[in-house]
Amino acid sequence: MAATGQVAGGLTAYDRRVLTAVNAGAASLSFVGSGFIVLCYALFKELRKFSFKLVFYLALSDMLCSFFSMVGDPSRGFFCYSHGYSTHFFCVASFLWTTTIAFTLHRTVVKHKTDVEDLEAMFHLYVWGTSLVVTVVRSIGNNHSHLGTWCWSQSGRTGKALHFVTFYMPLWGAILYNGFTYFQVIRMLNNARRMAGSISDHAYQSDARAETKALNRWGYYPLILIGSWAFGTINRIHDFIEPDHKIFWLSVLDVGTASLMGLFNSIAYGLNSSVRRAIHERLDLFWPDRLQRWFPNSSRLRNQHEESELVSLKIQDQH
Repeated sequence: MAATGQVAGGLTAYDRRVLTAVNAGAASLSFVGSGFIVLCYALFKELRKFSFKLVFYLALSDMLCSFFSMVGDPSRGFFCYSHGYSTHFFCVASFLWTTTIAFTLHRTVVKHKTDVEDLEAMFHLYVWGTSLVVTVVRSIGNNHSHLGTWCWSQSGRTGKALHFVTFYMPLWGAILYNGFTYFQVIRMLNNARRMAGSISDHAYQSDARAETKALNRWGYYPLILIGSWAFGTINRIHDFIEPDHKIFWLSVLDVGTASLMGLFNSIAYGLNSSVRRAIHERLDLFWPDRLQRWFPNSSRLRNQHEESELVSLKIQDQH
């Protein structure tokens, strides 16, 4: 991952081999998880709604980031460059797509706007444009060197400062924005639920409870970015202060959690009830009756209340 470019110097050859294995294993899991979401979007037409389209772009960014992280080869110049530039670009794009999802949710639920689909072009310009700018800025003064098994390492203070400014500052800005946005959305829906409790409209009460239950989990989504990059942030700060003293266990946590971001995102954002329902509907076409007795939950899932990626938005119905 883009955050794992400064682990060497003070680490033994065995330590670097361990970090390489951790990175490859974790990135492979993220590649499979995010690739599964991309495949579902391509196969199931009922998932091709605007809300899930944003999840698709997120999964695509995660998949490409994981791919380039796995194929980076510091022994060959071209692959070393592609590893450094590409992982940084797509990793930044990944957490920026989470901000577009949060923005869409907030604009629809809190602002009661129905024009979010018209903003798709702006979302692409914002995500891909910002990712390109910070990647180019980080390349300034970079000698494309590598340490151990990771490309694009920065040995000087200026390079490390650029890395922090072009990656970790936007990252924690996205975390703060997502957290504030989800807090506002959940607070508004909780207020709606309390209002529903004071009236006799049982249908409205049922809708408010269903939406609140589904959206409460969104409050945990900023924790995905925090969990994925907290150790990397600590490791970068420590490396800036003590460049000649590497902490192996911190580097392992840095590499492992950062490389698992794609897997975490695919589970939290992508593997919702709409995706599970689409999969079970396809399986039911080929699922033997005797096997359904072994897995009774598969038929029950079809009848559950639909929980879309942005449950209460119902964007398509409002146009």
